[in-house]
Amino acid sequence: METVDIGLPAMVVLYGVTLLPALLLRAIGLKIARDLAWAIARMTAQLAILGLYLEYLFALNHPWLNAAWIALMLIAADLTILARAGLRWRLFFASTLAAVSLGVLFSSGYLLGLVIRPQPLYDARYLIPLIGMILGNCLQSNVIGLERFYTALRKHQTEYVTYLLLGASRTEAVRPYFRQAMLASVNPAIASMATMGLVWLPGMMTGQILGGSDPWVAVKYQIAIMLSILVSMTLTNSLGLWLSLRIAFDRNDVLRPEIFKPQAVEAR
Repeated sequence: METVDIGLPAMVVLYGVTLLPALLLRAIGLKIARDLAWAIARMTAQLAILGLYLEYLFALNHPWLNAAWIALMLIAADLTILARAGLRWRLFFASTLAAVSLGVLFSSGYLLGLVIRPQPLYDARYLIPLIGMILGNCLQSNVIGLERFYTALRKHQTEYVTYLLLGASRTEAVRPYFRQAMLASVNPAIASMATMGLVWLPGMMTGQILGGSDPWVAVKYQIAIMLSILVSMTLTNSLGLWLSLRIAFDRNDVLRPEIFKPQAVEAR
């Protein structure tokens, strides 16, 4: 069974329905119509380019080309995480990239090498989409983790210093905020897994079923990707926060104000 294609007239109809959220947002006083239109235009252009590129990527299926594309994905995710978390990329770029790369490549390598085992292992049709899904979810959770951690530290700076004065080490003093940040970063994934199949159908499973896959195969793939996402989220967040500690504090264990982007400082 082939997937039903969506023709150009149907796509026009589809874009037309986006007028509804634009009008609703304007009605409640949010003047973000330009931002919404720009986001939709960017999404369309980026996905169109990606679709054309992946067609050639899948056809060539060269290991070095696949690796280069994954590296580009990791770097783009790293920069996005730091921008959304309000941290200076020139200070945290290497540490966040290391954390994201280790977590994502470990969980996706485990999934591909020991569970799915495609032939060849670097097959772009498995490698690129699976890493993309894992990385996309890790990006969101890392933004939440880093933003919550450093926002809490700035907000409770007096409390943090009190811990230090009472004899706690830096690691011990930041532990409460570390726990809160980790909980906030993984809670959405836990909630999604708890309601998956009952409240909502995940995109990967739906896509496979629409593409003609057996429902049981789609279910097994969805379980595999969700477990990999959970592992990757936990690893990337814990590693990212831990590696950032050596950068964010001075030799006296005082939080350095220059780690924040100017707009992030003003917002706080």
